[in-house]
Amino acid sequence: MSVKSYGSRIDGASEMGVVADTIRDKLTAAFAPVELAVTDESWRHAGHAGAGDGSGETHFDVRVVSAAFTGLGRVARQRAVNEVLRVELAGPVHALSIKAAAPGE
Repeated sequence: MSVKSYGSRIDGASEMGVVADTIRDKLTAAFAPVELAVTDESWRHAGHAGAGDGSGETHFDVRVVSAAFTGLGRVARQRAVNEVLRVELAGPVHALSIKAAAPGE
């Protein structure tokens, strides 16, 4: 089965950055998702605490659909994603919105 994966920047720019690519790669390796969306929403937070120097890649929205989440509650799913991305969350990523689901949800 092929994964439906896409990334976007909410500011309309066409290219994703290194951090977004790393998030996508790590979630793909960990969960073999059937759907994965990574959206860089950093531009919406320019000037806010945690936005860094304004260059982006600090705030992300992630939607991941994987059989690995079957039988897990919402908190357990989010913890699993956070664990996979612990390095990014300790470094460049200030905020991460997670929508994790099992297929068919």
